[in-house]
Amino acid sequence: MSALLNPPQREAIRYLDGPLLVLAGAGSGKTRVITQKIAYLIEQCGLKPSNIAAITFTNKAAREMQERVGSLLKDKPVGLTISTFHSLGVRILREEAKALGYKPQFSIFDSTDCYGIISDLASSVDKATIRRLQSLISNWKNALVTPDQAMLNAENDTETLAARAYASYAATLKAYQAVDFDDLISLPVELFSRHPEVLEKWQNRLRYLLIDEYQDTNACQYQMLKLIAGPRAAFTAVGDDDQAIYGWRGADVENLRGLPRDYPNLKLIKLEQNYRSTVRILKAANAVIAHNEKLFEKKLWSDLGMGDPITVTACKDNEKEAEQVVMKLQAHKFEHRTKFSDYAILYRGNFQARALEQHLRDQKVPYLLSGGQSFFDKAEIKDILCYLRLLANSDDDPAFIRAVTTPKRGVGGATLEALGTYAGQRHISLFAAAFEEGFAHRVQPRQLAPLLEFCEFINRFEYRAAKEPVGQVMEDLLAAIGYEAWLFNEEERRAAQTRWGNVQELVKWLTTKGEEDKKTLLELTQMIALINMLDKQADGNAPDAVQLSTLHAAKGLEFKHVFLIGVEEGVLPHRESMDPVKLEEERRLMYVGITRAQRSLHVSYSEKRKQGKELIPCEPSRFINEMGKDDLRFSGGKADSVPDKASASARLAAMKAMLSGNSG
Repeated sequence: MSALLNPPQREAIRYLDGPLLVLAGAGSGKTRVITQKIAYLIEQCGLKPSNIAAITFTNKAAREMQERVGSLLKDKPVGLTISTFHSLGVRILREEAKALGYKPQFSIFDSTDCYGIISDLASSVDKATIRRLQSLISNWKNALVTPDQAMLNAENDTETLAARAYASYAATLKAYQAVDFDDLISLPVELFSRHPEVLEKWQNRLRYLLIDEYQDTNACQYQMLKLIAGPRAAFTAVGDDDQAIYGWRGADVENLRGLPRDYPNLKLIKLEQNYRSTVRILKAANAVIAHNEKLFEKKLWSDLGMGDPITVTACKDNEKEAEQVVMKLQAHKFEHRTKFSDYAILYRGNFQARALEQHLRDQKVPYLLSGGQSFFDKAEIKDILCYLRLLANSDDDPAFIRAVTTPKRGVGGATLEALGTYAGQRHISLFAAAFEEGFAHRVQPRQLAPLLEFCEFINRFEYRAAKEPVGQVMEDLLAAIGYEAWLFNEEERRAAQTRWGNVQELVKWLTTKGEEDKKTLLELTQMIALINMLDKQADGNAPDAVQLSTLHAAKGLEFKHVFLIGVEEGVLPHRESMDPVKLEEERRLMYVGITRAQRSLHVSYSEKRKQGKELIPCEPSRFINEMGKDDLRFSGGKADSVPDKASASARLAAMKAMLSGNSG
């Protein structure tokens, strides 16, 4: 196997004398280095699989690694950890919950659950305000700022209000025995910092760490890694400062700069040979990224040949751009006899996909939209599913909270908090706690009545869901909670109609499934939980379709032919990212876009962009200029119209000369 590795890859796999940073350029085989190193540690160095942890950012990357490691090893690696940061956090917290005052079955809230809690606390219905609060709280948690510190550091009324909301939010979650996504990292850090004996146990368990996409770590994740690695510092971090595009999510390139500072004996190995793209594509990528200040110098190279020139097309407006891209893609496919799945159309923002989708549908070109929302992720579907989850398992606390508050059923925040605190002390679920005598003494009878009414309602439906036909139970359930009326009350008419349509689609699907598979609603609910998880995993046998994706969602992927659209000032770079730090991140985004392409790259921009009713003039992005002129071929727009004028006047002059010649 090592014959297929180049010398720096081989060195990175075998280096074990201390902390190692592998600077891996786009397409330089970083996953191969991580998976081969795991195999090397187990087979050549005799490390137990259970002492190794490889940490990635996405479930997809973790699955891919798992498969690759499995195919490299003779025996199945029992106990090997290949997971995302968050999954590792969950594992640590479930095992050590007691030390932090949680029960091991604590609930994990998703952002929709948390959105609901924050909107209650802020007593606001303005979506933008609630999202702003949510992201402030998330940033604080990721930077390891406690509610008290946030309060002390607040510089204006908005920040004071946010810090107050943060404190109540943290108290509410704790009362519900629940954690949010950010807690899955910040709580292990708190745990390890406060309990040296727990930290030592995990340091002894995870003796070698491999970290993927290291440039995307935030302050909190860096702390967690530093603590687990401990003084032994047996780790390999793989990253690329040129692909750090998640600053807006709290990721911090400074963590790359911090490594040599925190680990003076850090070894640096660069992977600069790219196995993905042609020379021309890499030349353009290197030229663009050279305009950024560098943490570490590196230059990608390739021995895959020069390849086709990069095309740059100016289009009249964004409608025309979408139309031209689709036509050009079809012509290219016809000429080169390729598959639809060989193509990707990449863009800076989701709003750019609409016109493309329309033209692709008109031309009957199959496409997949990535970074889009799955059916089961829609709020209204989650609303209804939380009722079903509760019918299937009354201990499901997040489902309980969402169901009892959507639509509201007269059970207030104070009642729920008291219920959460009581359930936490008794180590039972919220549902079970509601029926206990002890809890009845803690609240007013008028608070208790609607809560018990809700629980008895769930019990009645649970009984029916195990026996009666699915369609009947679903219709009665929706009528009983008054969901349709509530939707039309909450939303504007058009949005409400769409959402109610989705709910009806869910009911229809469940009813048919129930009849075909002879299953009750309870049995179907357990299946949905699985489908929802698998839905996010079913990337295996992708259909033959063009991939539409934002640049952020395309990171880590590669395609034979890439169309990069909307490369204009104000779009890429984004108009809100013009200060120097943000501009560097936008440039890295362009670099990520260019380096997705294996064989051909087609860049386009509009000379006017439609905003509302008017057409706004646009400038081509500075990044096009930065790609260098040698390997680009320009067409369309002003580039095409200039020679026409010249040739027209030349023809006129020639005719004049001819006429004057005749008259002589």
